[in-house]
Amino acid sequence: MQLAGQALLTATELAAPILLVSLAIGLAVSLFQSVTSIQDMTLSFVPKLAGIALVLLVSGHWMIGRLVSFTQGLFQVLPHLLNTT
Repeated sequence: MQLAGQALLTATELAAPILLVSLAIGLAVSLFQSVTSIQDMTLSFVPKLAGIALVLLVSGHWMIGRLVSFTQGLFQVLPHLLNTT
């Protein structure tokens, strides 16, 4: 149970920056579209794509490090979990 909780927490930490930036950009673009009455799908897609790419460039190193750390911990605990005798 602790391992599953740790996996969910790690997944949440890794997804949060991308989701928050996407949410903020989507809200800003939606507000802009409602004010100007411009209803173009690419207007919301391109800024989100650019924002997500920027987040991955800025925090990608931290994300990979966090994922590698979790995986190494998982491999260290795995023999203990498999040894049920």
